[in-house]
Amino acid sequence: MTRKGRRLVLIGAGLGVLALAAGLILSALNDTIVFFRSPTEVAQRLVEPGARLRLGGLVETGSVTRAGTLTTFTVTDGNAVVKVAYSGILPDLFREGQGVVAEGVLQPDGSFKADSVLAKHDERYMPREVADALKQQGVWKDGAPAPGAASPAPRAPGS
Repeated sequence: MTRKGRRLVLIGAGLGVLALAAGLILSALNDTIVFFRSPTEVAQRLVEPGARLRLGGLVETGSVTRAGTLTTFTVTDGNAVVKVAYSGILPDLFREGQGVVAEGVLQPDGSFKADSVLAKHDERYMPREVADALKQQGVWKDGAPAPGAASPAPRAPGS
């Protein structure tokens, strides 16, 4: 085998090993990725039952019921609602009418079994998709900055 031939074989083997490593990394990452979905996407059956996902929206007023450590509530984006069941201690900021992101598994009946709940104190920290859906429904509070926008700096007294 000539020198050029050995070099081509070595380069080809190196590229093959690199492609195998990239494939293994992407496969491992695919198992840990959790997609964010809105209640509308869940209600339209764009997500299969058993899928692990993050569900975000507003906790619907009057929907929270507690029985020991089990809490059930509905999450809405103004278009659709999804019933959520969570067993555990809820964050201090969790309450009706506030933003929430629940991570868990979609059940075959369309409900959502959460294993973690994150409470958001207002829409500024809500994912853009949910905030856009709330704006379209007219639920977005006036004067609230767009998601991702910087808050205005406080003014000095007398200015």
